[in-house]
Amino acid sequence: DVQLQAFGGGLVQAGGSLRLSCAASGFTFDDYAIGWFRQAPGKEREGVSVISRNGNTNYADSVKGRFTISSGSAKNTVYLQMTNVKPEDTAVYYCAAARYLLFDLWVLDVEYDYWGQGTLVTVSS
Repeated sequence: DVQLQAFGGGLVQAGGSLRLSCAASGFTFDDYAIGWFRQAPGKEREGVSVISRNGNTNYADSVKGRFTISSGSAKNTVYLQMTNVKPEDTAVYYCAAARYLLFDLWVLDVEYDYWGQGTLVTVSS
């Protein structure tokens, strides 16, 4: 079975840091780009960051310079390091896998084949 799971969310104060992990199984992880998305209450889901199969990365303007996506030292894992978090970063965060991602379209959720259950990040002011 294909499984993607995002975890590591929690409550953090504004200005603090948090690291999210995305663990995958059931497919050839190295053949997929991995994206992070988030959905805040009452808002549309939005792309946060992506890492391609060859390690290229991209970020939403709202998180550039604060968040870093990376392939994990653990097998089949991608991390999202969040620093200097803001209350507006509060959302459920999801990771997703795309086999044939058009990199310029990384923010479009239809580009992704598999989705994990989300993890809630709450940033207090």
